[in-house]
Amino acid sequence: MEDKAINVPEEYPGKPITVIVPVTAGGSPDLAVRIMAKAAAKYLGQPLFVTNVPGGGATTGWNELAGSKPDGYTLGAIATGIILQTLYGPVKYHYPTALAPLAHIGSLPVVAAVLADQPWQNIDDLVKFAQEHPGALKFGHMGLGSPVHAVGEMFAKQAGIDIVQVPFDGGVEVVTSLAEGHTQLAFIDYSQVKDYVKNSKVRVLALAAEQRLTVPLFKDVPTFKEQGLDIVMDLWLGVGAPKGLPEVVKDKLAAGLEAIIHDADVVKNMADWGIMLEYLGPQEFTAKWLADNARLAKAVKETGIAERIVMQKNAAAGILVGGDR
Repeated sequence: MEDKAINVPEEYPGKPITVIVPVTAGGSPDLAVRIMAKAAAKYLGQPLFVTNVPGGGATTGWNELAGSKPDGYTLGAIATGIILQTLYGPVKYHYPTALAPLAHIGSLPVVAAVLADQPWQNIDDLVKFAQEHPGALKFGHMGLGSPVHAVGEMFAKQAGIDIVQVPFDGGVEVVTSLAEGHTQLAFIDYSQVKDYVKNSKVRVLALAAEQRLTVPLFKDVPTFKEQGLDIVMDLWLGVGAPKGLPEVVKDKLAAGLEAIIHDADVVKNMADWGIMLEYLGPQEFTAKWLADNARLAKAVKETGIAERIVMQKNAAAGILVGGDR
């Protein structure tokens, strides 16, 4: 086993810091980190270099992060899915054994979106269509076992309908598939579709949150709960590191990340993109992580979607092994 013990020079950081982003370029975790990277040198004394490692519903990138040396030179963009994926099977990064939360950045509400030229005006319309045309409705999402995939499966189970899930490696691909008509429905964070909504190309039917948004463009979108379905998903973003980070490094990173997140330009750019900023330091973020783990584990168990998602993941792995795609 590789020895991950390290000696940290007092002048840390003495070189650029790599941030692993487990989705394709253009996704919300990617954009959030790139916004922060513009201010990194100012507050950390070194730049942040972004490297995209998509695949496996983000597990490929997170597994790589967990296996990296805890020397402060490899960080990772983390999100709600990092909790969910552990509920479907073994991963290398299971918290708290392999990763350390550093900073909670903010959150993005999940929405159900369709093309504006479709006849569906609300969730009831969508459910009625799916009931009359079993298996005809395809929904896109950002990877097997991801939070948005879980929302789609919760929707199908609670509504009692048969819809087909189509996984992608990032939000850009999900929205492109919807726009081109390859899928008829997308479960995605709202920032990914806001420009399409603004241009009247996409209609948002429901919000997976406790309350409606105050954002003008989405303030009239009802929640799933308002439409009779108990579907809530808090899609948060953050920064983490491999477990075993020396305290001096952890403290420097935490202070630097806090300063970056509160930088005026970063705040503006995050708001423009639609990220609802809420900074939490290592201790607070850890507490949130543990609380969310308990909450989501309960939700996944009660809805029974874990078994369905595991079957889908196994089927996908079988296809890949068989060389059919």
